[in-house]
Amino acid sequence: MKHAVSTSDAPSAPHLLSQAIVSNGFVFLAGQVHVLPDNTLVGGGTEEKLRQIMQNIAAVLKVADATLDDIVKATIYVTDIALLPEINKVYPTYFSEPLPAREGICVKQLPLGASIEISVIAALR
Repeated sequence: MKHAVSTSDAPSAPHLLSQAIVSNGFVFLAGQVHVLPDNTLVGGGTEEKLRQIMQNIAAVLKVADATLDDIVKATIYVTDIALLPEINKVYPTYFSEPLPAREGICVKQLPLGASIEISVIAALR
């Protein structure tokens, strides 16, 4: 059994996606980029972009009765691999131990011209 969750406190998903799906005790979030809930791209540095992404993720998780600390797996996509060291400085501050399993992947482009996208899987308590 699965069901979709969504919130207006995070960017809306295109009609072909769900913001997140809850299934078998897990929440699977669609990738989040650094945009406001109205889909306006957030500029600035890596820390500002990461802050917006994590706010978006937290908003969707909240609807599923989960938090950032429930994340067990994260995939970070960047358009420039040189961003990963900057992300590595700030990213762990959003979690308590143990940190989620994680991978970083460099891609040519991301939606809406973003430079960072993060998708996560969270375990429900």
